[in-house]
Amino acid sequence: MGGRVGLKGTDGPSILKKAIKLGAKPQSHIRTKEALKKIDSLKEKIELITYPEIMGESAAIECGFSPKVIGSLKSHVTTAADTRKAAKDMLNQKVDLLLFAGGDGTARDIYNAVGDSIVVLGIPTGVKIHSAVYACNPERAGELAALYLQNKAKNILEVEVMDIDEDDYRNGILSAKLYGYLRIPFRRRHIQRLKASSSSDERHSQEAIAHEITENMSDEFFYIIGPGTTTRAIMEKLNLENSLLGVDLVHRKKLVGRDLNETELLSKIRGKKAKLIITPIGGQGYLLGRGNQQLSPKVIEQLDKENIIIIATQQKINSLHGRPLLVDTWDEETDQLLSDYFKVTTGYRESVVYKITH
Repeated sequence: MGGRVGLKGTDGPSILKKAIKLGAKPQSHIRTKEALKKIDSLKEKIELITYPEIMGESAAIECGFSPKVIGSLKSHVTTAADTRKAAKDMLNQKVDLLLFAGGDGTARDIYNAVGDSIVVLGIPTGVKIHSAVYACNPERAGELAALYLQNKAKNILEVEVMDIDEDDYRNGILSAKLYGYLRIPFRRRHIQRLKASSSSDERHSQEAIAHEITENMSDEFFYIIGPGTTTRAIMEKLNLENSLLGVDLVHRKKLVGRDLNETELLSKIRGKKAKLIITPIGGQGYLLGRGNQQLSPKVIEQLDKENIIIIATQQKINSLHGRPLLVDTWDEETDQLLSDYFKVTTGYRESVVYKITH
């Protein structure tokens, strides 16, 4: 819930309360339904077991399932303890697959509850998703779940559960910690990869990219600077303070907005000429939808497609091993719009044309 309002996650009751106050809306219900629609053909062949109300029952019923409901909730506001209890109860039910929606905090709760004793699969609905237990998007999660339940996806892989300290993250410090491993059904095109950090060897390439971008900046445009170390090099070249893990706004090479949420960003660029500068997540290849949900479909709507500037070091491009860059904006129309070939700036007067898909 915290992504579009710029909170970089909602782990804990106090930050959740702040997110709601800023206008954040729950997304897990919608994303879960997108996954369940891909299992629709198996309705008569499987038993769907779920926790009550917002922990699965409502989504299942809305998708036409008649689920077996177990457990109970003390409140309409669920907690990590509810997640762990639900996972343990599913284990006791001897389910074949535990399908859950969330981010890294949820994956960590699942791991703490069941370890490697059950096959699981994540529907990505979080802000920060470093763990490798998640499908690329809800549709892929549903597809892979259906394949596994029909014994058509037999490869089971142990993958990493990673999480970060959200308080540090909000202060611009990113440090992911390995908590353990979960077992997932694996098909390469369905599962997102583990996030890879930039190396110190990329510094020269980042500076070359920054030189190329700043040299071609026009005073008539506002420049939305997405998060990341590659985009940070641009801010450093301009001698501007930057939020590193947030979204900043530059006009005439001056900082006019720092660590903006979706609403703040829209208020500053609406009706104006704007360009977006973004870089993919290393290893995963995500351009939008992972850690930068402030750059929402409403923001993308304000931009001409040709004004989306993608930057990445050659090392980052090579780490994808030919796999396309990805978008998961939580809006099908926007994802379709961005599924195309784009120029990617990789150095000073150096670029490649690369495919983006969803």
